[in-house]
Amino acid sequence: MRFSFATATGLLGLFALPAVAQDITFDAGDASDTLRGELRSASLVLALKGEETTQAQDLVAAARADYRRILTALYSAGYYGGEIGILVNGREAAGIPALDAPQTINSIAISVTPGPKFQFGEAVVGPAPSTAVLPAGFATGSGASTDVIRSAVSAVVTAWQDAGYAKAGADGQRITARHRDETLDVNVTIATGPQLTFGDLIVSGNTAVRTDRIVAIAGLPTGSVYSPDDLTKAERRLRDTGAFDSVALVEAENIAAGDVLPITAQVAEAKPRRFGFGVELSSIEGLGTSAYWLHRNYFGGAEQFRVGADVSGIGGETGGVDYRLNASLKRPAVYGPDTDFLISAEISREDEPDYILDQAAVEATLTRLTREDLEISGGFGLITAREETEAGVREFTLLTAPLGATLDRRDDATNANNGYYIDIDATPFLSIDGADNGARLFADTRGYRSFGEEDRFTLAARSQIGSVLGADAEDAPADFLFFSGGGGTVRGQPYNVLGIDTVIDGETVGRGGLSFAGAQLEARYGVTGTIGVVGFYDVGFVGETSDPFGDGGWHAGAGLGIRYDTGIGPIRLDIATPTTGGNAGERVEVYIGIGQSF
Repeated sequence: MRFSFATATGLLGLFALPAVAQDITFDAGDASDTLRGELRSASLVLALKGEETTQAQDLVAAARADYRRILTALYSAGYYGGEIGILVNGREAAGIPALDAPQTINSIAISVTPGPKFQFGEAVVGPAPSTAVLPAGFATGSGASTDVIRSAVSAVVTAWQDAGYAKAGADGQRITARHRDETLDVNVTIATGPQLTFGDLIVSGNTAVRTDRIVAIAGLPTGSVYSPDDLTKAERRLRDTGAFDSVALVEAENIAAGDVLPITAQVAEAKPRRFGFGVELSSIEGLGTSAYWLHRNYFGGAEQFRVGADVSGIGGETGGVDYRLNASLKRPAVYGPDTDFLISAEISREDEPDYILDQAAVEATLTRLTREDLEISGGFGLITAREETEAGVREFTLLTAPLGATLDRRDDATNANNGYYIDIDATPFLSIDGADNGARLFADTRGYRSFGEEDRFTLAARSQIGSVLGADAEDAPADFLFFSGGGGTVRGQPYNVLGIDTVIDGETVGRGGLSFAGAQLEARYGVTGTIGVVGFYDVGFVGETSDPFGDGGWHAGAGLGIRYDTGIGPIRLDIATPTTGGNAGERVEVYIGIGQSF
């Protein structure tokens, strides 16, 4: 039967017989609207309705396939006594030979009598471990959907696999439809097999990345009890290096001696070199450009070497042009598979309205992923700088100990609809020469919640808070202090317009504050699949002391924006105006960039 049907379908494809059905009807009797919709969605014939180029043999093949498709939909909804009729030109489609399809099709009539909806009688999947959580609908008296049966079997098998029984699976089933009682008895037997342990990781497909480094990065716990989560983590670690286009950890078909399960890492290496560039435009901050060159496997152990440069403030109102040149080397899997080492160096010039800073810095950091969504880091750095402000010129050198933690539970890092994000940084600094000792603290939190059809409407909120402890504003590094205004804080307000004033030798000098608090609120709406509109309101506060709720000044801005989703992140256009101060509603600022504002 399989051979004759497949052969006939192939032969019929040689003939192009245009024959649009004049009349395609569908009748599901007294079926509910929900069931009727599911049956219609299952039909290939109805999917072809209205397509003028449909051939006669295609319609006949679709009609013959619809018996199984509609029956599957009935079973999925819990109807096991249904009747299906499909008439093609008045003939039952199942009785039309594949090689004898009519050249012209005038009508196709589909009729479905669902019959009664069955309930579960006996509902057993086992043996099941105590950790298995069966779906609520898999119980005597509940609707007997085949989807629920599959879910119940999957839940039990998954629970056994989580307990180390990698080869657990359905071994036998007894499913009986009792039409007189309108019940379905289900009894599925699970064969667990032995509890297994991980064997050595076997690597295939690599040519440039060393095998020993792949094994170390994957961190598969050889000798430990099998766990699907450990496999998933190992795959994620290898992908996160960026050295591979694809990674798959494949379980061996056969169990090795001692109940050991061999695992093979099948990898496809990415091209080692990559470069990129970016452009951002703001009516306040001017034009900014950046570029980088990256090597994904610098020493053959998936080390990532990156050189980057950026220039910003071109033609802007932010003081002058800023320059930055940096290089970094990241080595994965040091002190365990979830800990990475990063060393970086940077030279920069910041020409800001209140200061000019020429700086060289080097920093070494360890970063550990403690769980899938939580990353912590710590390290040491050295900064030497020349700072020019209205108060004068000074040079200083600092030892720093940057610490950080990031919790990311967003559904999409570049265009979040739901979830939240928390980033906390603390940088204690010790002056070797020319500055005070102290610490800079900063926290950035973001939350997202979507509503409506296809989550088209999204409320997004961001709050920022920071403080400099232990150092006066006159003696702390200028770039450690806080300003407000511009795209990263309050849109519509001039860049870094809000700081604090101090009096030095009888003269008022502007500089950054010792604390900051800010909030950004956005209402985003997706007009189409690619175009969205945004309304936003931003507020910022800069404090004279380390208390972000003490003395200081605040300002606000609001505006509208447009988003165009490119698939890798939206292109952003925001137009904003101040809502506080003498120029409220009179000044307009424009921001263009890639990605949401936060």
